Amino acid sequence: MSDDRLKSAPLAYQNEPFLNSPDGRILRILSEYSEPLSRFRREQIQDTVVFFGSARFHSRADAEDRLKEIQNLTSLQDHGEELARAQAAVKMARYYEDARKLAYMLTDWSIKIPARRRRFVVTTGGGPGIMEAANRGAKEAGGKTIGLNINLPFEQYPNPFITPSLNFEFHYFFMRKFWFAYLAKALVIFPGGFGTFDELFEILTLAQTDKLAKKILVVIYGSEYWKNLINFQAMIDAGTISAKDLDLFKIVDSPEEGFEVLRDGLTKYHLGGVVKKEGEVLPDIAKTRP
Repeated sequence: MSDDRLKSAPLAYQNEPFLNSPDGRILRILSEYSEPLSRFRREQIQDTVVFFGSARFHSRADAEDRLKEIQNLTSLQDHGEELARAQAAVKMARYYEDARKLAYMLTDWSIKIPARRRRFVVTTGGGPGIMEAANRGAKEAGGKTIGLNINLPFEQYPNPFITPSLNFEFHYFFMRKFWFAYLAKALVIFPGGFGTFDELFEILTLAQTDKLAKKILVVIYGSEYWKNLINFQAMIDAGTISAKDLDLFKIVDSPEEGFEVLRDGLTKYHLGGVVKKEGEVLPDIAKTRP
């Protein structure tokens, strides 16, 4: 006698064709909220400082090695474009080294803050360039560091300096952006391209329109680069922004200056304490969140 009983249907949350279909999109979006939230709680991450900047910058050592390779070519005259790019890479490598140093200084300071959870954890987009530099500096200082990577047609692999348990991969840009902003108490914007501009101006827009429930410090790094690209005074003169909008950010030109702005601002707005001359934080325990 044949067995005409139907096989059990798959559970909805184990049905991969459904989960990957348009109808399963809401579940995929929720997963990119809930899964990172679970990991941040497990790793006791209270808040972050996010570093943005070009993925195309290299460390000074790597940039100089590449320049030497090209200079040693026998047919150098046929590689003029490569030589120009390599020379530019050596010049821009200072931003990689500055991001690395600033992330080190910030992490070295933050891991000494008395708190039950981890404060001001250096966070990046998880890829190469400035992202790698910041994750690298934080790791060298002995801290945990976060990478919020994105799945792209041209593959961007996580850099090796991210804390493994805090290495994330997103499909949706807007969920990645949410996690950049949600835990952030400060942003550090190094020279970069379209993506860096997008991230900078989105946060400035949220701050300008009072859509942030907290104070987010915005530190723009490298006046030479940024003032060549953006004429903020022209925007004021044209009436597209007000003069007080320039108070939404601070431009700095050295890791030491950037660290001072971050340390003082984070202490004032998020630790409720004061800073001694040598840089030690004295938190007001009554005002400090657990």
